[in-house]
Parts: sequence; C-alpha cells; structure tokens
Amino acid sequence: MSCESIDHVGWQVELAVIPGALEAFRELTAEMVAATRGEPNVLIYERYVSADCSLFTCRAVYRLGGWRCAFTHVWESIQQTLRNLVVRTRLVVYSTPTAELGETLDGFGATYFFHFDGFSR
Repeated sequence: MSCESIDHVGWQVELAVIPGALEAFRELTAEMVAATRGEPNVLIYERYVSADCSLFTCRAVYRLGGWRCAFTHVWESIQQTLRNLVVRTRLVVYSTPTAELGETLDGFGATYFFHFDGFSR
C-alpha cells in the first residue's frame, strides 16, 4: 500500500564485516562504487561506516523503471565475494517496488516502508 506514487525506489542495507575482511571489503566497495557510477538509473549510491569500521550501511536510490540493469550489473559480478566478507543484518526498502523488484528483494528478507509524507529535491 502506498500513500502516493513515486518514480524511484531506494534501499538501505546494513552489513557487519566479518573479522579480518575489512581491507578486502574496502577494495570491493571501491569496485562497486566505480561500476555503479556510470549507471544512469542510479540516483544515489552511498556507503557509510561506523566509528570502529565494523558496520556499514549502503544506501541506494534507483529510478523505478531502471533498477534491474543497474542492480544486476553490479550484484551478479560481486555477490559471492561479498558474502565472504560481510553478513547482511538488515535490508530496508523505501517506496513501493514493482512486483519484480519486490520478488527480488523479498529473497533478501526486506522490510518495506512506504512514503508517508515529505519531499526531496
């Protein structure tokens, strides 16, 4: 259920770095950011880290109709490596995903939040 129609979808993934994997995760993160930078349907792609570098959040916002190419382009190339470096602790999806995207994100245990009020520029 959505209170209003929006033309983008975003998510935030919270990750715990496996002990000893920080440097490899930093390198993979740099590769992921570089690979995603040229994707025209990616509106926001940011990484944040806790003070002790043990937890990361990855925030991404995609044009609703263009998420598949941008997401799969990066995900398919790094998924196995990423699974060896981090443990996903939470995935929060913002907005109403398409049925196809919802099916994909459900496989990651997503929690959905729908737009209620506010704006972005």
